[in-house]
Parts: sequence; structure tokens; C-alpha cells
Amino acid sequence: MSRRVVEVGKPWENAVRFSMGVVHSGLTLHTAGITARDPEGRIVGEGDIREQTAQCFRNLDDIIKAAGARWEDVVKYTLYTTDIERFHTETLEIRAPYFVGKPAATLLEVSRLIDPRMLVEIEAVVHLPRQAPWV
Repeated sequence: MSRRVVEVGKPWENAVRFSMGVVHSGLTLHTAGITARDPEGRIVGEGDIREQTAQCFRNLDDIIKAAGARWEDVVKYTLYTTDIERFHTETLEIRAPYFVGKPAATLLEVSRLIDPRMLVEIEAVVHLPRQAPWV
């Protein structure tokens, strides 16, 4: 089994014990649970589920592009939120552009995330195109 860590170059990346993404067998990228942090690792949009959702997708964009993929290559999302009602009603237009080609998705409400200021965490499984640098 081949395994390769995807790095996006954010300053805080080296301070955590996990990677933002791992490519498995050259064809599949599994991302970590991506939260609403800026490039320096600070939480964005405290109390604002819309801003946190947008930041999560911006951070996912960094990982997907670093792996040589595009949004249409996402095959599965898992979305975690501490308030499923607000997430469902307040973030649809933010999420919609990233659901290219109708990927599979799971939405879960959890009691809390790693930091109590966080409202959203998103992970993705991405099928890498043959021209990606990892294939």
C-alpha cells in the first residue's frame, strides 16, 4: 500500500500530529476533518456558522488543489456541526457550489468539536485524476 501525506504549507501544519490529507494507493485522497482556521491556525467566524462553513470549504480547496484534484473529483463528504438546524438552513448557498456532480454526503450533529468555538468540521474523500502528482 502506498501512502503519501499532502501538505498545503500553512504555518501551523507542523504543530499538529495529523496531516490535512493522505493519498492512499495513488488514487484516493482522504482529508482530515477540516475546521474554520485561517492560514495562521486561528479560528475564523466565532459564533458565525456561515463564515465557518465558508472557511472550511476554502481550507478544503487548498488541500484538494495541493493533491492535484478538483471539486468534481470529490466522491464523499462527511459534515459535522454542533447545530444541524442552523447548518441546514443558513449554509445551503455556501455549500451548494462545492457539491459538483452530486457526491455522496453525510451530515451529523455532534455535541461539540475539538474547540468549543467551532461549529463546523468537514472531511472529504477525493478520487484523484490520473494527471495528479501523486498518481
